[in-house]
Amino acid sequence: MAGCPCGVGKSYKSCCEPFHKGEKLPETANELMRARYTAFAKGELEFLKSSIAPESLHDYDEASIKSWSENSKWLGLTVVHSDKGLATDDKGTVEFIAKFNFENEDREHHEVAEFKKVDKRWYYVDGRIKGRTVRNENKVGRNDPCPCGSGKKYKKCCGK
Repeated sequence: MAGCPCGVGKSYKSCCEPFHKGEKLPETANELMRARYTAFAKGELEFLKSSIAPESLHDYDEASIKSWSENSKWLGLTVVHSDKGLATDDKGTVEFIAKFNFENEDREHHEVAEFKKVDKRWYYVDGRIKGRTVRNENKVGRNDPCPCGSGKKYKKCCGK
């Protein structure tokens, strides 16, 4: 039995799959973060879209998300820090590092993600890139830090 990509040590079937199938809702922002990472790894694009706060859907680029999900080898998730986001909270942040290989290059996506809970359901609201993503080419990816130095994702800043 293969372990869940989110890294908590359970099988996918008993960990993130019930979230992806809509059988269960994540109880914390951390659980939603892990389920979202696993959705990238497993190609669960409908879950990714449905877990975004409605006011943030204007930035959702289905083609780019699908390409990133399908063309990356997902290597692991590290949750660095969580602030609030518990079952009793209505907001929280999760700092994480998602490791993946894209175009034969190992990369890390380091983000501080914001979450909110509405009617007992957690949603991803937005994220702020932490650190710099190093690439060997001049191309800037949608989820990379904006080269202008704002600390925002490229898609939320100069990539609009």
